[in-house]
Amino acid sequence: MTDTRPFDPDTLAVRAGTRRSEFNEHSEALYLTSSFVFGSAAEAASLFSGEEEGFVYSRFSNPTVRMFEERLAALEGAEDALATSSGMAAILASALAVLKAGDHVVCGAGVFGATVRLFSDVLGRFGIDTTYVRGAAEADWRAAITPRTRLLYCETPSNPLMELVDLEVFARLGRESGAVTVVDNCFCTPVLQRPLDHGVDLVIHSATKYLDGQGRVLGGAVLGRRTMIREAVLPVLRSAGPSLSPFNAWVLLKGLETLPLRMRAQSAAAQRLAEWLETQPGVQRVHFPGLASHPQRTLVARQQGGPGAVLSFEIDAASPEEARARAWRLIDHVRLMSITANLGDTRTTITHPASTTHGRLTPEARARAGIGEGLIRIAVGLESVDDLQADLARALAT
Repeated sequence: MTDTRPFDPDTLAVRAGTRRSEFNEHSEALYLTSSFVFGSAAEAASLFSGEEEGFVYSRFSNPTVRMFEERLAALEGAEDALATSSGMAAILASALAVLKAGDHVVCGAGVFGATVRLFSDVLGRFGIDTTYVRGAAEADWRAAITPRTRLLYCETPSNPLMELVDLEVFARLGRESGAVTVVDNCFCTPVLQRPLDHGVDLVIHSATKYLDGQGRVLGGAVLGRRTMIREAVLPVLRSAGPSLSPFNAWVLLKGLETLPLRMRAQSAAAQRLAEWLETQPGVQRVHFPGLASHPQRTLVARQQGGPGAVLSFEIDAASPEEARARAWRLIDHVRLMSITANLGDTRTTITHPASTTHGRLTPEARARAGIGEGLIRIAVGLESVDDLQADLARALAT
């Protein structure tokens, strides 16, 4: 009797996408080559035209990169995936695959600062307008959509306020308006959330974060239906060249092997730390999807398989100037946490979004996103939660 039961994510993270060469190696091979040799002129022509599948040139086809794409696609429940040089390259590739001059984008206001700059400043120079929507209210998203809207984009949870967008509503708005829906799934990863299961068109990853998990390399990915990936996204990647290097893909393959274990452990640690922070003097508010105080806790339970491992909190202060001074003083007094804007690492990181990840935004844009001077973001790693609490307690005392 044939076993047709689908593999669990833990198994897919270790086994999916593995390709072995003639040497039948156990670990995935690293193919450091710029090009590939063809058996004949006819074979070369067939591969270049796409009539035959195979590897042509590592800018858009490489065996190690393809293994990473196939493994991540299996985890996300996607028909296909394409890897990129970074998460921002993945966002750009998805946008260029869909948009042209005169088109309109509706984007969540609480996205990563560089994403706002990409849509507003870079794509804006080419006649593409963007409207930003704060929160998850369907009426607000619907009101922002125009006849020119071709792309709906969001992070859920958002960076750094942990605001959620209802994925089923988001996907429905896209279908009704004829716009392509794109979701950045960086904070949850496919271990905790699979947007494609809710009807979303494309999923974006900054593989630099949790997919790697140890802060080693840059990478990104775009995932979705095979026809859209191959016919819309691949031409952008092939011609523009924001490609993932084979070495980075090999490192990311190793990262995926432990992704389910890390996400569950780091989410549990973040839950404990967030609950503790809510009880601390000087902390005005904690933003974390796992808290009973989170305003969207019902949606969290329905949409996510866990809270994730990123939290943020606001410091009590009488003015923005005082808030920044107190936030910086706290950050400067941590001894265990790493002061860096990256996240998804096994080592806990801490940053001040208003002056780092969202520092290039205008004050108006930061206010629209709800990012104040007293906000601090923590991405919880794998250290002892007791040690992390002690580190923060000492810093809060300053």
